[in-house]
Amino acid sequence: MDLRAIGMGLAFAFMWSSAFSSARIIVADAPPLTALAIRFLISGGLAIALALAMGQTWRMNRPQLRATVIFGICQNALYLGLNFVAMQTIQAGLAAIIASSMPLLVAALGWIFLRERIPALGIAGLFAGFSGVGVIMASRIGGGGVDPFGLSLCVLGALALAVATLTVRGASSGGNILMIVGLQMLVGSAALALAAVVLEPWQVDWSWKLIAAFAYTTLVPGLAATITWFFLVGRIGAVRASTFHFLNPFLGVAIAAVVLDEALGPMDIVGVAIIMAGILAVQWSKQSAR
Repeated sequence: MDLRAIGMGLAFAFMWSSAFSSARIIVADAPPLTALAIRFLISGGLAIALALAMGQTWRMNRPQLRATVIFGICQNALYLGLNFVAMQTIQAGLAAIIASSMPLLVAALGWIFLRERIPALGIAGLFAGFSGVGVIMASRIGGGGVDPFGLSLCVLGALALAVATLTVRGASSGGNILMIVGLQMLVGSAALALAAVVLEPWQVDWSWKLIAAFAYTTLVPGLAATITWFFLVGRIGAVRASTFHFLNPFLGVAIAAVVLDEALGPMDIVGVAIIMAGILAVQWSKQSAR
């Protein structure tokens, strides 16, 4: 792995982890599904405009188109939609920790449903990672103040993200990466807009914090992080790129603590360390197997 790939991986991990704090600011003052639909409409339009300027085309084969639609629905509509709704009542740090279990879920789903072999180190990492999530959830629930419904939405969102990640190889193959990024954002925007019309009233409390958080979320986690991830996967492969996800539990809670002044308990720190070790063990085992 070269220095450019390491830099891209670190940048992606920071941008991805920061999305939870900016989302928490947005949903405090705006309807979550509507805000997310508008965000994807803007991000997708920008990505497509850049792709056309770079000479990329709309043409995709049928498997690639199917994977792009699935990725747009699973990641953008389901994962982020559920997380945005959940963060009306769930702290950003807790949402980041649950979402960070995605590499563990991907490995577990591949093991169970796709019959993928996992070495002993990977199996140990799975148990350790899920144990770390359990430690944090038990500590938060035991201390009170955690909304069970919001927590359930975060878990469902993580499962949707795992399914999206399993399809990323098909969505990014064949070139036209930036065009595909834009199209899957528009797919998510359309799905979220339909849900927002049915489920949400239009009520926004405008402030400079809301505008700044929305602009940041649209341009950085929404567009830059997604593009960085696709190029990182193309450069070093999905297995090696996923290794950088081990940083997300720490970065997610650290950014939430700094930006939102969210409290961190000792069990949170222990749980985050266990999750990071579990994710790293799973990714190392995958690389060793290959």
